[in-house]
Amino acid sequence: MQQHSPIPETMKAWVLANPGELRLVDKPVPRPGPAEVLVRIGATAVCGTDLEVISHGEPALIQGGLPFNRNFTPGHEYMGTVAGLGPGVDEFELGARIAVEIHAGCGRCERCREGMYTACLNYGMNYGEHDKGHRANGFTTDGGFAEYAVNHVNTLVRVPAGMSDEEATLIVTAGTALYGIDALGGLIAGQSIVVTGPGPIGLMSVGVARALGADPVILIGTRQDRRRLDIGRQLGANEILTVGEEDVIAAVQRITGGKGVHYVQECSGAPGALDDAARMVSRGGRICLAAFPKGPVLVDVARLVRNNIYVFGIRGEGRSATRRAAALMAQKRFPAHLVHTHSFPLEQVPAAIRYAGERIEDAIKIVVKMQVERNKPCQGRPS
Repeated sequence: MQQHSPIPETMKAWVLANPGELRLVDKPVPRPGPAEVLVRIGATAVCGTDLEVISHGEPALIQGGLPFNRNFTPGHEYMGTVAGLGPGVDEFELGARIAVEIHAGCGRCERCREGMYTACLNYGMNYGEHDKGHRANGFTTDGGFAEYAVNHVNTLVRVPAGMSDEEATLIVTAGTALYGIDALGGLIAGQSIVVTGPGPIGLMSVGVARALGADPVILIGTRQDRRRLDIGRQLGANEILTVGEEDVIAAVQRITGGKGVHYVQECSGAPGALDDAARMVSRGGRICLAAFPKGPVLVDVARLVRNNIYVFGIRGEGRSATRRAAALMAQKRFPAHLVHTHSFPLEQVPAAIRYAGERIEDAIKIVVKMQVERNKPCQGRPS
């Protein structure tokens, strides 16, 4: 392995024990194989899906089962520098600053050969004699709540010059938002979109949609989302609607002259969100589901059929959307950094998880830094 500087034999890493229980341990530093690099992690963002994995296991799949007590390190939204090169790797140089996609498909199944590597048919088949080559760091292989990780070269995106580590962790979130817009058919300037749910993916969806010329961009949240809705406006939403304070479906119809919007990007996971989306979108319009509801939901399917409405679901940040999202961020087409609100050091990952889950101090996007400046608080970073 070519390496940038001496690589230690062991590293600090958080591993998932019982549900909801993380332990800081020493693990061997992984070694990259062919077409892989060793990443010295600089920062890792906390995603809502991390909370699901840590609490409930799914959608993580480790050695054919739930990830508990399998020496598994979660965390999938990270950035860092290339610290080591596997055999034959010349796509990246040592010391390059990179952000990562989550999924590296097997490259051999039908979906991967179609470019749909986030829907790899060999998902989780990467252990023992069942190793089909699939990798999804933080879901089926070790993730970013550690000092080092191994990534396939296909998952690496160069961090634009001058971008902070914290903002670089948001590249994958923006990539997910852009992948959803890809699924909808790609926005054309002047077309309208509703984004439901002002979480990190919803807020990035606002920024990306606006950067691509969508008009109007309508963001919907609740009265508990005041700060997030304000940030959504700064990211480019021209209309803000608040559930519980107004009839948001009627408001969307009013804004669009009774026609409904071209697209809805559903990022809330609320039980009635899909049914509401079907009443906001125009005839022949499209809905993308980018959030995990807690359970089964009811929807008026007849309305979808009568109005020729298309419904798509996405997983992750496929079709190289992350690279294109990084380009938009490099061009400063929207202020992505506003979504980052708190930072913690690696030693305080459980606190970071708690802040994210409980929205302490109105947290939006929390970033775990490998090194936090001395004499500064680990939380409440001013924007």
